[in-house]
Amino acid sequence: MASTVTSKSSRSGYAQLLRTRGAWTFLLPGFAARQPFAMLTLSIVLLVQHTTGSYGAAGAVAAATGVSMALFAPYSGRLADRHGQRAVLLPGVLVHALSAASLTALALAHAPLWALFAAAVPTGASVPQIGPMVRARWGVKLQDSPLMTTAAAFESVTDELTFVLGPLLATALCTTVAPAAGLLTEATLTLVGGVLFAAQKSTQPPVASVTHARVEHASALRVPGVRVLVVTFLGIGSVFGGMQVSLAAFSESIGEPGLNGVLYGVFAAGNMLSGIVCGAVAWKSAPQRRLVIGYTGLALAASGLWTAHSVAALAGLGLLVGMCIAPALITGYTLVEGLVPAGARTEAFTWLTGAVALGQAAAVTVAGQLEDRLWGGAGFLVPMAGTVLALVTLVSLRSRLATRSHGRTVARGVGHRTPVTVD
Repeated sequence: MASTVTSKSSRSGYAQLLRTRGAWTFLLPGFAARQPFAMLTLSIVLLVQHTTGSYGAAGAVAAATGVSMALFAPYSGRLADRHGQRAVLLPGVLVHALSAASLTALALAHAPLWALFAAAVPTGASVPQIGPMVRARWGVKLQDSPLMTTAAAFESVTDELTFVLGPLLATALCTTVAPAAGLLTEATLTLVGGVLFAAQKSTQPPVASVTHARVEHASALRVPGVRVLVVTFLGIGSVFGGMQVSLAAFSESIGEPGLNGVLYGVFAAGNMLSGIVCGAVAWKSAPQRRLVIGYTGLALAASGLWTAHSVAALAGLGLLVGMCIAPALITGYTLVEGLVPAGARTEAFTWLTGAVALGQAAAVTVAGQLEDRLWGGAGFLVPMAGTVLALVTLVSLRSRLATRSHGRTVARGVGHRTPVTVD
């Protein structure tokens, strides 16, 4: 059963969270380092569409970036757990900056599509996993504190703030400065922000000793609940990808390409606002139940996107969809704390962010093809299909997310965990 809150003093709030000793030393550089992530896909779509004239080609190149990120992110997370975040970040951000610059040069030179794919793969594979790394640092700071749910909400809000600012910045740069300005800015910010974050060594999670490395670093994907969450987050990724391409196509079709960033910003703002509320509420229901209810709302809201044919209707539905995403993301990340031991959490978080990226990549590809070949707005069918399929999986396998019960210890999952009594 879910624990209940018995007094106001026991409630975990943002003010108390931000007073955590040493938190600001990784929060500020972490925010700077993750900001470019929200610019990447849209910058690629706008650049490649400008140079090729095809949303299908633009979506395919962006999808290659997303797929490579999804495939390499868990490996990056495992390396960070094993060798330390700094050791992974520094070479990673350098490779990312060089790869993004190469992709930009090839696109401007009207290189063949295969060359763009070749540059997109290392660009995606080297995306720094700042969000999971920050979440892992919170885990070290808070241990089993009730503030962990608040921290998960705070990180979701921070992520969504980047998705409010990132698309606006990318659209403004690509439409008013130069088509390549968005991607070049993303590469520069990633390099600078990543180096600043890596410099914060004092809050880096400790690296497991070599003698226990084989035990502690078994894959987090072995946990059944993590696999369920991966499917759930794939559906969330389909919303992000489908919205990015379809909103860009809609804005172009009405002759207002700059409106794309505004519409996507409204969508991300809804996500951010609901995330703030989720973190401020002292929840009494079990997180598994909250995830199912929240995801049902997301699937229903996403199913109405394809019916919108005006700016006002699309903004309203986009706001509603965004408001439904944050509860699902927050609850999913919160569940990881109970499903996976500390020594594998960075990897677990990267599986979830990688799932979002993979779902986004698939959605960008399919939505781009639908926009090119069918009617305007057909790309909005992708978020509907992705969330409905994920919801069916979540409802069918929700029992695998239950890890806490009275008088029992959680000992399944990754390697040999130290049994911890939970309520």
